Amino acid sequence: MIEGEMEKGLLCDDDDEVLCSASFQEAEDDFIKLKTTQWILYSFLLLFAWGFGFLMLLYLPFHRYTLRRIIRSRRLYITPHAIVYKVTKPYFGIGVFKKEKHVLLASVADVVIEQGYLQSRHGLYSLRIQNLLAVRRPPSDDLQIEAITNPQPFRKAVLTRLSSITSQALSSTLEDVGSSTNIQAPMSNVGELAILEKLEEVGNSLKRVQSLIEGRQPKASLPTD
Repeated sequence: MIEGEMEKGLLCDDDDEVLCSASFQEAEDDFIKLKTTQWILYSFLLLFAWGFGFLMLLYLPFHRYTLRRIIRSRRLYITPHAIVYKVTKPYFGIGVFKKEKHVLLASVADVVIEQGYLQSRHGLYSLRIQNLLAVRRPPSDDLQIEAITNPQPFRKAVLTRLSSITSQALSSTLEDVGSSTNIQAPMSNVGELAILEKLEEVGNSLKRVQSLIEGRQPKASLPTD
């Protein structure tokens, strides 16, 4: 049985050009070691809980096989309009679960690079895509991906594309203002004020993105391993 979960933005298309892709291959072995360490720790904690921890240890080889299939199926890339994440999770005796998530770039506030204690021991990083406050859902709904090989270049690529989108919005707004002043009667003070506020809003967004790219170091927080 094949199940799927898909969240697509209206501007996303499977045929969109891929601007940048993240890599998981180089981190595969370290990812397996990290998850194995966590699994063994949980197993020992539950060892005296009706033998459940012992069953977890017996399942460990199958768990490692599943993890390897998962990380090899991952795809994370940027299109002109969205960040796309795809992964396939096999379930023994059931089939596979396919997950595809699309995050519109216009809704992205920041790309956060995280590294917990166990992750640092294995040289791994996680990436979390934060939503803008205006369209923000609960923090647990942020897109989070573990074991990315090149988090810094991918983060920079996202912010660079976001800066380009903001610049295009500013240019389009200026063109609309120029067109309206050429073909319409002189604007009222209220209309002029509304346009100035819109320009200021777009300009502030552009400055925010540029500051993230040029002057701000990636965040480092400690998620729960």
